[in-house]
Amino acid sequence: METRYYLTVYPLEALIASQLDPVQFGQYMAIGRKYGSFEEIMFAELSGGFGTVFDWRYAKERCVAHADGEPKHSVWLSVYRVLENTPLSALKSLYLTTKDGRTLELERGAYAPPKNPNDYWVYQELCPITPLVVSALDPHTFSEYLTDSKNKVSVPKIVFTDLKTVDLETYTNTGNIGAAYDKNLDHLKECILSVRGSEDKPNKNVERSIASFSYQIINHGVYVSDGTTIVQYTMLTVDDIRRRHYDWGRSAMIL
Repeated sequence: METRYYLTVYPLEALIASQLDPVQFGQYMAIGRKYGSFEEIMFAELSGGFGTVFDWRYAKERCVAHADGEPKHSVWLSVYRVLENTPLSALKSLYLTTKDGRTLELERGAYAPPKNPNDYWVYQELCPITPLVVSALDPHTFSEYLTDSKNKVSVPKIVFTDLKTVDLETYTNTGNIGAAYDKNLDHLKECILSVRGSEDKPNKNVERSIASFSYQIINHGVYVSDGTTIVQYTMLTVDDIRRRHYDWGRSAMIL
């Protein structure tokens, strides 16, 4: 059986070897073997064997089928600085698994500047840090800012997503984004006004860590960047999800 390598980025950062394909792996990680746990998980498949930080030999020795032929579900290789030590060239598709184990594949693509009707963005950082941020910067510029070592606070690489936002004038025009901003709407407004009126501070934290996140509020896509290169995983449209991934869309509360 083929050994595969997965980088999980939400809700935890880890490198895991497995003989399961991405759909099987997503189901296993979300609900477990005995259906005792239920949580969303976002992960990317990697082409393994890069660098010397991770023990690829150990992975191959341990990631073998059981005596009865059942595939090895997981061999954990690292839970620390995984993204930092993973070249962007090793990233394949990204997978979004719901709490009941349904998985959607987003194919890797080149960065395409998304259209934005507002003069601000809302980003959920996912890995290795997890603030909810309002920014005056587009995704590429935002990622450059976060990974710039000249700044007092920076990271070597970042995974984040841009979020749908409420219509601040007429909430009923917002559409389906769940209860993401229910408890911090006033603070969100203050943060938006802050970045709109300041050239010195283009980013403002709304929450210091993930408080409420679901796939239904992903807007254009998920981004992975090292400051020089940015990989984009474009989110599917609601119509495409309805036509081709209906069960996943229902599970993710998009449909």
